[in-house]
Amino acid sequence: MDSILFEATLYLAAMVIAVPLSVRLGLGSVLGYLIAGIALAPILYQVGADPHGLQHVAEFGVVMMLFLIGLELNPKGLWEMRDKLVGLGGAQIGLSTAVLGGGAFILGLPWQQALAVGLIFALSSTAIVLQTLTEKKLLRTGGGRSAFSVLLTQDIAVIPMLALLPLLATIPAAQFSPDGSIQRPGMEAAAETGMSLVEGLPAWGVTLITIAAVAAVIVGGRFLTRPLFQFIHMARLREMYTAVALVIVVGIAFLMLLVGLSPALGAFIAGVVLANSEFKHELEANIEPFKGLLLGLFFITVGAGIHFDVLWTHLFTIIGLTLAVMISKGLILYGIGLAAGLRGRDQWLFTLSLAQAGEFGFVLISYAVGSHVLPNHISEILLLVVALSMLLTPLFFILYELLSKLVKDTAEEGPAHDEIDNPESIIIAGTGRFGQVVNRMLQLSGFKTVVLDADLATIQLLRRFGIHGYFGDPTRPELLHAAGLDHAKVLVVAMDGKEDVLKLVRYARRRRPDIHIVARAYDRVHTYELYQAGANDIVREMFDSSLRAGRYVLENMGLSEYEAHEMEMAFYRHDRHVLRELAELWQPGVPLAENDAYVARSRELNANLETAIATHLDEAELPEPVEDEESSRDGV
Repeated sequence: MDSILFEATLYLAAMVIAVPLSVRLGLGSVLGYLIAGIALAPILYQVGADPHGLQHVAEFGVVMMLFLIGLELNPKGLWEMRDKLVGLGGAQIGLSTAVLGGGAFILGLPWQQALAVGLIFALSSTAIVLQTLTEKKLLRTGGGRSAFSVLLTQDIAVIPMLALLPLLATIPAAQFSPDGSIQRPGMEAAAETGMSLVEGLPAWGVTLITIAAVAAVIVGGRFLTRPLFQFIHMARLREMYTAVALVIVVGIAFLMLLVGLSPALGAFIAGVVLANSEFKHELEANIEPFKGLLLGLFFITVGAGIHFDVLWTHLFTIIGLTLAVMISKGLILYGIGLAAGLRGRDQWLFTLSLAQAGEFGFVLISYAVGSHVLPNHISEILLLVVALSMLLTPLFFILYELLSKLVKDTAEEGPAHDEIDNPESIIIAGTGRFGQVVNRMLQLSGFKTVVLDADLATIQLLRRFGIHGYFGDPTRPELLHAAGLDHAKVLVVAMDGKEDVLKLVRYARRRRPDIHIVARAYDRVHTYELYQAGANDIVREMFDSSLRAGRYVLENMGLSEYEAHEMEMAFYRHDRHVLRELAELWQPGVPLAENDAYVARSRELNANLETAIATHLDEAELPEPVEDEESSRDGV
């Protein structure tokens, strides 16, 4: 018991220290887990702990990850993306597998092992690439969307890869016993405990049981999930939802083991079946923490199992293989990007972001070793190549930033947005919850607008409801001018990203000093930035709704509607006056608490708040609030 607690403390402490540091340095969480495992290895071996013994438990994190991936793969949405998934993603996986597997075969590996190596290196790092694209705001670019399509295809392709690997085993993946029954590698553990549904069955029996198990997962997910959640809902206990989510995943994984199939395959199928369920988000919320911890533990055990004596012994070989893999994948991606019409920055982003191997490579290597496809000495080298290519990924993004300054953008060589045929006097940039309300109000008042948004799905959804919008990035000058910036009277900037809002306001004010700009602000500091950028009217996201909530409180504390409204307006005018004064004192890059002039004036203005409101109320000649039963407005 003491040793288990000691090991658990070591693993958790390594996670807590290494992963935040890795993320802060831009290396991503996966590399943080690997580094934690590498650092832990000497300590674990010193105390006699074996990280490989824990890896069987940690591999359940992979099962949970594939269940969550299945939940995200709405069959209808996948069908709508079929062109990119089959075209970009399919071409990348097929060509990379063929080229890299062919290279491994030329180097002397048997064709089964060479194919396994090609499949392993065909995958890229979903965790690192998506995180980096999101942080650098590149996900909405043409190259970012194309990279996402390829990553999604790779995530889906992991399932058939897991099913294919046992068939490449150097010992038969499935063999007939003298009595005509089928024996598969991996059944031994189930057989030892007497828990196997297919042991000793003839071939037709194994086939029927296997099909029945998969059908049970599909039918159960479709028809039994709702009654199960309704039943546990009666308990009104939060932990019961977590328990039922774990029962679903663990039970399906165990059922797959009983019939000799991959637990990951069953979990993935169940996830896809439940993708349209009303309980989808509840399942995600309850599984995510366990998936994160177990998957992190899996990567730590991988890092702890890396043999650095192998690295030093084959240093130049491993470096050469890593560069060969990344250059080969880069050339393949560059060619696919050209064929797909990507140019300029988008082309380089697509090429450089996906050139590495990925975290699923660790999963497939581990699975290939357990399935007797790859020997240990080759798997150790492959693990080092995968890890080294992931470590080089941040450098490739730095290279992209350098190249993006030297090459033309895709938008300069061809249209990356809809053609706008009817410019109007009002331009609305961004049509989320904020922009939609503004647009509907203007249209109901009889004014025509030009709506721009970088989210194609949102634009398509609006058009289905009869609201005409145009797809494109509103911060791009050519789109703004096509929308009528040169002649428009009002520009409404309603986008989510703070930096994008600032960029658009600055550009519009520079090109059109006379245009009236209404901008959405995230917070007070963002308001100051927009004020300096030249916005005329600035609307803080939560300010007006907060005033309204305060007015409701005043009404229910005894004030009349008129009195509460006047208090609301008094506070609004005072805050507007304070905001304008403090905006003059605000200094970019200086924290508010360190701006002495700002702090001093803010304290003075806050001290005058009561006086200002009292003066306003006196001028309005309001009666004092009466605290009796007649003035109470409970229930209003």
